[in-house]
Amino acid sequence: MKKRISETLFVESGKICCTSCSHPLAQAGTSWKKAAALSTVPVATLPGTGSNVEPRVVLRRFACPQCGHLLDTETALPEDPFLEDVVAA
Repeated sequence: MKKRISETLFVESGKICCTSCSHPLAQAGTSWKKAAALSTVPVATLPGTGSNVEPRVVLRRFACPQCGHLLDTETALPEDPFLEDVVAA
């Protein structure tokens, strides 16, 4: 039985999967972001960014490694751990 845990992820048979292509990313209850395709861009280089943005802050984009569907984004300092906001069982 599929259980949707976000707009882009669902859990089925104990695995967190992409809603776009059903690719399994991780075991439920663990970090799926480590299995995602990650791209990082400095926030200060994005269009519309003000001049007072800390230059080290980055935008992390997590995508499905199989289909490329964008799964999540977060802003962080490069050394910060991933924000584990969706690891549901």
